[in-house]
Amino acid sequence: MSTCSIANRQHKPASLLSNMLKHQDHGAAVITTLLCLVITLIIPLTAVADGQFKTEKREIAVEKLLGGLANPWSIAFIDENNWLITERPGRLRQVSNGKLLEAPVQGLPAIDAIGQGGLLDVVLHPDFQNNQMVYLSFSGMASGLSGTEVVRGKLVGNNLTETQIIFKASPKHRGGRHFGSRLAFDDKGLLFITLGDRGDRETAQRGKEHTGSIIRLNDDGSIPANNPYIGNAAVRDEIYSLGHRNVQGLAIDKANSIIWAHEHGPQGGDELNRVLAGRNYGWPIITYGVNYGTGTQIGIGDSAAGFEQPVWFWDPSIAPSGMTLVTSDKYPEWQGNLLVGALKFQLIARLEIDKDSGKVTHEERILGKEYGRIRDIRQGPDGLLYFLTDSKNGGVFVIK
Repeated sequence: MSTCSIANRQHKPASLLSNMLKHQDHGAAVITTLLCLVITLIIPLTAVADGQFKTEKREIAVEKLLGGLANPWSIAFIDENNWLITERPGRLRQVSNGKLLEAPVQGLPAIDAIGQGGLLDVVLHPDFQNNQMVYLSFSGMASGLSGTEVVRGKLVGNNLTETQIIFKASPKHRGGRHFGSRLAFDDKGLLFITLGDRGDRETAQRGKEHTGSIIRLNDDGSIPANNPYIGNAAVRDEIYSLGHRNVQGLAIDKANSIIWAHEHGPQGGDELNRVLAGRNYGWPIITYGVNYGTGTQIGIGDSAAGFEQPVWFWDPSIAPSGMTLVTSDKYPEWQGNLLVGALKFQLIARLEIDKDSGKVTHEERILGKEYGRIRDIRQGPDGLLYFLTDSKNGGVFVIK
């Protein structure tokens, strides 16, 4: 365990003093954490030259590949030269050989681009090369209310055909907050869908509602026979885990069958979790965050029997977004690390994970405010790392 970690609590190393005072019994560990915070503040990432940076373990070069995107949210790679990018206002764009096709992909369902909603994640079916199936998450409206939905369709040229809505979060809600909306396939070809509490925190503990949960489905939208809550009358069969606030990062370690997810917490409570079947992650009964502005307590504290603890949390909050697991030999120093994009501090958090304990042992912050709000980060088929910036003139960047 790193000397910048608090023993037995799995805390973020640079927590605010207010959080540390809640745990004064850690003694010397608290002092160590304060020192780590000071070091983090006075030793920023070193820029070697324009677009080049010296990180703790390697020098990197960042190159802009593409601009002119309207609030890009997610990227999927058909191959090294052909990509799909979602724009939150409701457009799916194709990139071919480095060029953004002028016309958006046609055939998408009606999208309600309200608040944080719109066209969100995009992933390809594991057998895309044979079936050309694309999966999209988005906010859909019915009777003046909106909620997360997932559509799949076959990509033919610049058209999405044979579309089918395979999931609709129920119930729908008013407002434009907390749609969650990351998608990922695991090593068995099962589809995971992350959701948010839609700004109604109590719903995350109501198993008959989808809000505040992670969903697991077969690729056609049917429910796997071994889902953890099947036979439990209090929880929907499609739910895989409960008690989440707003999950916007999802990375599946297929080699080791590990599901990593992070979620936006309230003030000072963003979390990284290892997601396990049938577990409850506590929101809003337990959290390391507090109410915005007032700083008052939410729920009953930061731990309680029957609820899972985060592997890591951020205080102050970084507003985490996309996440990827580094497996590429292009970055041998980072293999096995999680990279987390952040909106608030406009950075990438690199998390080192101990293989035996599964705990985060170290965090490094990269590219703080150099490129703007980082919405997504992915490892491409060429082994390189790509990230998207979230703005009205967003772009695609590569890290080398």
